[in-house]
Amino acid sequence: MSFRRGVVRQSKFRHVFAQAWKAEHCLDDVRVSRVTWDGPLCAVNPKFIAVIIEAGGGGAFLVVPIGKSGRIDQSCPTVCGHAAPVLDIQWCPHDDNIIASASEDCTVKVWQIPDGGLTSPMTDPIVTLEGHSKRVGILAWHPCAFNILLTAGCDNVVFVWNVGTGELVYQLADAHPDLIYSVGWNKDGSAVCTVCKDKALRIIDPRRGAVLKVREKVHDGTRPMRAVFLADGKILTTGFSRMSERQLALWDAKDLSEPMAVQEMDTSNGVLLPFYDPDTNMVYLCGKGDCTIRYFEVTDESPYVHFLSLYSSKEPQRGAGFLCKRGVDVNKCEIARFYKLHERKVEPISMTVPRKSDLFQGDLYPDTAGLEPALLADEWIAGQDAAPLLVSLSGGYAAHPSKHRDTLRSKPKLSSQDSGAGGAATAATVAAAPTPTPTSAAKEVEGETPQPRVTARETDGNTERPRREDEMLSELLAEMKALRAVVLAQNQRIELLERQLARIEDGDV
Repeated sequence: MSFRRGVVRQSKFRHVFAQAWKAEHCLDDVRVSRVTWDGPLCAVNPKFIAVIIEAGGGGAFLVVPIGKSGRIDQSCPTVCGHAAPVLDIQWCPHDDNIIASASEDCTVKVWQIPDGGLTSPMTDPIVTLEGHSKRVGILAWHPCAFNILLTAGCDNVVFVWNVGTGELVYQLADAHPDLIYSVGWNKDGSAVCTVCKDKALRIIDPRRGAVLKVREKVHDGTRPMRAVFLADGKILTTGFSRMSERQLALWDAKDLSEPMAVQEMDTSNGVLLPFYDPDTNMVYLCGKGDCTIRYFEVTDESPYVHFLSLYSSKEPQRGAGFLCKRGVDVNKCEIARFYKLHERKVEPISMTVPRKSDLFQGDLYPDTAGLEPALLADEWIAGQDAAPLLVSLSGGYAAHPSKHRDTLRSKPKLSSQDSGAGGAATAATVAAAPTPTPTSAAKEVEGETPQPRVTARETDGNTERPRREDEMLSELLAEMKALRAVVLAQNQRIELLERQLARIEDGDV
């Protein structure tokens, strides 16, 4: 009897293993949203974790520094300016303090988070984008152009905005006959791929408003699909077969006639959310309601999509956040990190390549996309394209001051926030001002003037009483501010319901 040894595919990622962090490093008592929307519900960058949470009478999401752990107090301030549940949140790839949120109230809002995190409830965005006629569930920042944001709503319309001016620059109203499931930019942001309830995959040039290619019936099943562009221009889709088996398929964007590869996994009914790492060419699949995370490597060799392994746990995931490469720990050979959402907990999970050496592993960490944008919004609108500007992770990533940072920080508040008239937002001119620190901002809001520090020796012994009174006053003012935020959110919710009631009475619904 003779045995023939099979050929083992060589890959540095064959032994990637996943490990959940210890309980003391998790976030506890986080009331993760129960909204019926197949989104990740979480967004992470090297500074902050953002999670969409349950909120009475409106929509809110939690933002905490990425190093925070332990129990999240119920009084922890949130971003709570939406009048209806929040469906999607996305951090700006060119500024770690800027986040966009999409909501059932038909608006998209852009927020500026202070460096230390929130010290009070945030209700006033720096930009409100109004134009969708139904709830908005998809956000996608341009990977290379500064201040370009794509939004898609249940009105089957795709909008492209210049966030810096609040202007709607492109509108794709006729490309999709039914509900849009996902939208993703390609590497240089010259095109987007979309999947729709009609089961078709489309490649679209948003500046020309042209559908470049269409593939009917990417997956035969009726459940929602997802699609992402890969670094080499290929497209990876997830969906369901006619027999309700979950599938992964790889497509050549130049020829969509047949898939390059198809893999069937199981018969679970949770939507597979793909998270793609362009540096390693690995794809991670997180199923909503699953207890597993599968990961694959995409190569140029048949069968093109290679299953590596899966992470399994006892608790199902409600959603997940994927940390960009700038935030991983290169000293521990961590190549990816997830933030798994439980019902009331956020649990970090690290993906690590086992290496014995303590030196920087250059083969695991090629240069990755940095904060600096390759193009300004006007340059992209004028027709220019450029690949992302790359930075080295050797020695750990440290952000350098962006030459465009002030442009982002001085974005105008929009007059449409006050008018509530709908339609494309128009910008009001305001003077740019330096960002206050959380402490000074709190003092300005409360009407206090920062006082010089006085020690007990310099006073007559009656310091304790005024100090206690100041503390009580500060607590009362903080509580009043929080209550005002709640009242504002409730008023917005009432106005939304009144408009819906008026439409029903007029027979518009």
